Amino acid sequence: MIDTTTVYNSFDDYPVYNGDDLGLTYSPKSSKFRLWSPAADSVKLNIYSNGVNGEPDATYVMLPDKNGTWIYKADKDLKGKFYTFQVKENGKWLAETPGIWAKAAGANGNRAAIIDFSETNPENWENDKKPKLANFTDIIIYEIHLRDFSISPTSGIINKGKFLSLTEQGTISPEGEKTGIDHLKELGITHIHLLPVFDFASIDETKLDENSYNWGYDPQNYNLPEGGYSTNPYEPKTRIREFKEMVKSLHSNGFRVVMDVVFNHTFFNEKSNLYLTAQKYFYRYNADGSWSNASGCFNETASERQMMRKYIVDSVKYWATEYHIDGFRFDLMGIHDIETMNAVRVALDETDSSIFVYGEGWTANSSPLAEDLRAVKRNTKQLNNIAVFCDDLRDALRGNWYNSKTGGFVSGVEGHEESVKLGITGAVQHPQIDYSKVKYSNQAYTNSPAQLINYVSCHDDLCLMDKIKETAPPDTSIDDLLRFNKLAQTVVLTSQGIPFIYAGEEICRDKKGIHNTFKSPDEINRIDWSNKTKYKDVFNYYKGLITLRKSYSSFRMNSANDVRKNLKFITTENNFIAYFIDGRANSNSWEDIIVILNGNRYSVDFKLLEGRWKLLCHDGKINMNGITNMQGILRIEASSASILVRTLN
Repeated sequence: MIDTTTVYNSFDDYPVYNGDDLGLTYSPKSSKFRLWSPAADSVKLNIYSNGVNGEPDATYVMLPDKNGTWIYKADKDLKGKFYTFQVKENGKWLAETPGIWAKAAGANGNRAAIIDFSETNPENWENDKKPKLANFTDIIIYEIHLRDFSISPTSGIINKGKFLSLTEQGTISPEGEKTGIDHLKELGITHIHLLPVFDFASIDETKLDENSYNWGYDPQNYNLPEGGYSTNPYEPKTRIREFKEMVKSLHSNGFRVVMDVVFNHTFFNEKSNLYLTAQKYFYRYNADGSWSNASGCFNETASERQMMRKYIVDSVKYWATEYHIDGFRFDLMGIHDIETMNAVRVALDETDSSIFVYGEGWTANSSPLAEDLRAVKRNTKQLNNIAVFCDDLRDALRGNWYNSKTGGFVSGVEGHEESVKLGITGAVQHPQIDYSKVKYSNQAYTNSPAQLINYVSCHDDLCLMDKIKETAPPDTSIDDLLRFNKLAQTVVLTSQGIPFIYAGEEICRDKKGIHNTFKSPDEINRIDWSNKTKYKDVFNYYKGLITLRKSYSSFRMNSANDVRKNLKFITTENNFIAYFIDGRANSNSWEDIIVILNGNRYSVDFKLLEGRWKLLCHDGKINMNGITNMQGILRIEASSASILVRTLN
């Protein structure tokens, strides 16, 4: 008989269960349930016929087992039933929970579902093939919120706001422009970053006709898809099958799929599944016993504890294997400890080393875990093949996130050159950067360019068009705003590292000047696909930049030494940056490259290096065959970029 009277002096004393059978193990002959809850006095298992309401069909007392787990085995076929656990701790029964290892659930995720996962696979799922990826620096990320991307009447998409929206092809705007998947193929990006698509709490799946909106950074069940994005949240297999259909569709159309994961906090505190499974264990607390709040969402998880670390590692590995996910973006990764993040990398490498991992290298508030132990930006060199976002470049280009009226390099504000250079070099150590003048970092912080995500906007804070409108001088014309837009993305898409684009930037999406639209209505968040006609020139420019990046491997160097050896900055004036890339860099067919960035609101004459140069990008236009051949002096127009390659004859 297992002793259940053990008193634990600290969470470090809790036993660790390393098995892979936590939650439910189903077969037609039996269902085996195992819950880890070491401090429990007793645990009950409730079986239901309905996934949302009604009384239990049966309640069973679970038996204590090894390493803090409780077990029950039902020797019959329970397929189609639902279940919850209920833990008694310190003499008090807690509320029911599906448990943190639930992989299927009924509407709103309060009851876990018993299903046969072989019945959730779309046709030919076993032959699903992800697109090839040679190097992480070949990645171009595009961040999508499923609802934003498809909900507008102008999208031409039938399954608006659903997983299936990314399975539809041939969709067009009212003006006849490609939308949806066909638009993404036309643009040329490689990775689709999906804002949270695991089961989150803020959307009532029984009232989807109310069109409630949220980004999804409010986790409820980490290991199953969000029911609001399925066509039938009541039927547990539907959301799983449709999620897999989405992944299969994206793979077959040439895209890899990234999941946004939010392990750093939960939507609820005492009502969360983590808390109801093992009170307090999975969270951090302040010295006075109050909830620590590095997430800004009233709690933060404790990744340094063995079972929380195991949970994070097991979860991403599960999504990678069961759902064929190709990458993970960690929300507020700076809350997690370095050891856990490196354990994630090891586990994914065992599955597929081409799975990309990146995250926000910061927290929203302070944390009781020492910063030296956390996966924050300044500790990036201690992370193994894990990338961080470059807020230095973002705010240098467009202006501070915390001051919406302050502009940056692209709108003519001087003093940001060193921060822009840091992004251009992939944040590796480079002898020509004065790190004392970099915006938020006083040193290089990556081991290689593959550890840096360069971007100018994402889902939170002002999107690019709203930011440059708000920071532009009063007399700024729409033509100048578009110049700022193009110049910003020129830097992002020609810098070393991995470029990241927020969905709709390529057609000048705006969100009516609202900073954080996590619960704003569709009218604010949706992409208006008619913009593709209105701003076709901007779309073509983005498309051209992506083609340029893919065509010249010198923009995609893989090592810090290659960057230092081959990328040289040319001395220039204020708010004007130029650099040379040796044609031998990264097997680039011996074509030297010059990139010139004029952040000033006036033109500047630039003396080219000796030789004959083919002008590929100039004054907001890109032509891969060459706009003209150049020698001598080139006038760089206001708020624009020019890119040239040395001709070989």
